[in-house]
Amino acid sequence: MNILASRSSRAWPWWLGLGLLWLLSTFADRLWLRLDQRLPAWDQAEYLNTAVDHGRALGLLAGGGWQGWSSLLDLSPKIPPLASLVNGSVMAFSGDSPDEASWALAIWQLLLLVVVACWGRQLDGPSFGLLAATLVCLAPAMAALRVDFTLDLPLTATAMLALWRLGCWCAPAPQGGRWSQALTAAAAVAAAVMVKQSALLVLLLPCLWAAGTGLRQPGRRLQVGAALALVLAVAFPWLKHNWITTIGGTNRAVLESGAAEGDPSPLSLASLFWYPKLWPAQLGTPMLAAGAAGAALAGWRRWRGPASSPRRQGSGPPEESSSRGSGWGWLLGCAIAGWLFTSLSPNKDARYIAPVLPLLVMVLARGWWVLLLAARSRFGHRLGVALLGAGLLGTGVATAAGRAEDLQPRAKAPVPDIVNLLRQRVGNAPTTVVVIPTTADVNQHNVSTFGRLGGGQLLGRESGKQEREHALVLQQAQWLLLASGDQGTKRKESRRLSHSVRSDGRFSLVRSWPWSRDRQLELWQRRPDAPAAAPFDARFIALARGLEQGPAGLGAVFDAIGPEHQLEGHFLYQERVRAWAESQLNSNPADREALWSLALLEVLQNRPAAAAQRFERLEAVDPTNPWPSAYRAVVLLADWRPWQAAAVAEAARLRHDEPVLDGLMHVAGSLGGDLRRIPGTRAAVEAAIASVEARIEAGAKEGR
Repeated sequence: MNILASRSSRAWPWWLGLGLLWLLSTFADRLWLRLDQRLPAWDQAEYLNTAVDHGRALGLLAGGGWQGWSSLLDLSPKIPPLASLVNGSVMAFSGDSPDEASWALAIWQLLLLVVVACWGRQLDGPSFGLLAATLVCLAPAMAALRVDFTLDLPLTATAMLALWRLGCWCAPAPQGGRWSQALTAAAAVAAAVMVKQSALLVLLLPCLWAAGTGLRQPGRRLQVGAALALVLAVAFPWLKHNWITTIGGTNRAVLESGAAEGDPSPLSLASLFWYPKLWPAQLGTPMLAAGAAGAALAGWRRWRGPASSPRRQGSGPPEESSSRGSGWGWLLGCAIAGWLFTSLSPNKDARYIAPVLPLLVMVLARGWWVLLLAARSRFGHRLGVALLGAGLLGTGVATAAGRAEDLQPRAKAPVPDIVNLLRQRVGNAPTTVVVIPTTADVNQHNVSTFGRLGGGQLLGRESGKQEREHALVLQQAQWLLLASGDQGTKRKESRRLSHSVRSDGRFSLVRSWPWSRDRQLELWQRRPDAPAAAPFDARFIALARGLEQGPAGLGAVFDAIGPEHQLEGHFLYQERVRAWAESQLNSNPADREALWSLALLEVLQNRPAAAAQRFERLEAVDPTNPWPSAYRAVVLLADWRPWQAAAVAEAARLRHDEPVLDGLMHVAGSLGGDLRRIPGTRAAVEAAIASVEARIEAGAKEGR
């Protein structure tokens, strides 16, 4: 009992110090946010909107309510939902404005500091843990992430937690190898992956290493299997629900974006050294200089031998007189693996290296620690601590100066004022405003951010970036936000649409606001005497019925759906069409228009099981048509049921001479483990693709 009391008395000052460190960093962040008045840019606003979506879906924020797990998973089609669930929950207490929502970042910062401090304490004692956490607070890149509403800080915190707990499990027995450590590490890995799938860049190699070493030890093999099962159990529901959109979103965000921005090839030397060139700015020159000096001193001492050490016995507490901890090899390996794998990503945004930075800071903190011990040994305890304080103060001043230079004391665009005026006009009615400009301070996402405050239902959507969309915008848009001068991306098409709106008598100017570079932002409204074209309902029903024509009808559907969803962001037409179709089926269960409409709705709403049932009903209603069977096989594949998909395609292939069915039969059979299908799969798929392309081209010619 006395031992426990002694440990507790030594622990609480350490936790108090860590808490004060978090409070000081949070105070600095809140002050910065108060002084900085910039509007959230594209990514920041999109993540804010996603957090609001999840908070509403949980019933914690005004404007929503619980509608089931499928509806919740619908909200994260490209990126896992954990950070948005946490952020949305915090908003229930802090508020949903951008600055209020940033309190969620303080929670993630607390997790990061606890992990770094505890990991550092394991490596070199409690004081070293506090030093490492302090340096993480002072690193310029980490200070910037604490006020930047993206997923990088949550990803960094959870990835560090996963690496730390994984290292604890990997340690030799009796320190490592316990069941509690295995399950905790697995839960942490699952949490990191469910924040953002790019966590695998820093976790994959350490996880494989840990699993490989664990499988070689009989006592840990079952733990490896249980840990893997836990990670899969956590990630599988989201991945199964959203795997198609996740693949598409990753392709656009990583491959296409990297190519568009001119980033170097992943396998080039330029890619390998891309991030190290950024580290002086991200970690700060003072931190790097002191860390490098300490590392050089440690290397010189090692080269000279133990006798060269100037330290005296009893010069400090036991934690400070011991040699380095046994976990440094794991930390260094994680840092190197994370750097190499992140360098392989085609998209080289500076913040993507964030999960590796705290690892590098801990390595640099070791250099600082060596300098502190050397100073204490040479100059005494007080002067050594004073020199450390001076170094930390200099690092903090340099970081604070950089953050002050980045302040934007006033908003460049009057988006909040525009949205407030619009909300006065429409109240909380579901409303979509077409946003023509696309810049960091004026875009569809931050219009939605301010339009949805306090339960609002105003959405910003981007349309008109392609010439073919202009006619639809002029026919159906109710509210438009235009700009004079430079519009941002695709500015030629945007200027042309802006000119068309101004010269079209169906729209009237509500008000204009001064913007930057002598530009104006203008809010336009459709005139009451110039009603919009008929709702999309009838056209949707006709497009859905066109699916019975196969690929030709499918191309027409998706050509129309995308632009329509930009003009009607709440998708209210879907509720109306569903009500109509169900009413039709009540009177006539074989109504083809109703069945095709419901089937298409299920596809658009990502309900593959329900879609399969609709297509099965259409197979019975129209047995001479091969396409209900083809669509049914596709949605069964999307629902991870390849065996059923193969059976459906094979049965339909016996009734219809259709290459697409043959291709689906081979693909589904191969995915389901039918080895007989593998040899003929390539030829069958090529024939199916050729058939689809020919029919789409023929359909396009007919449309013209």
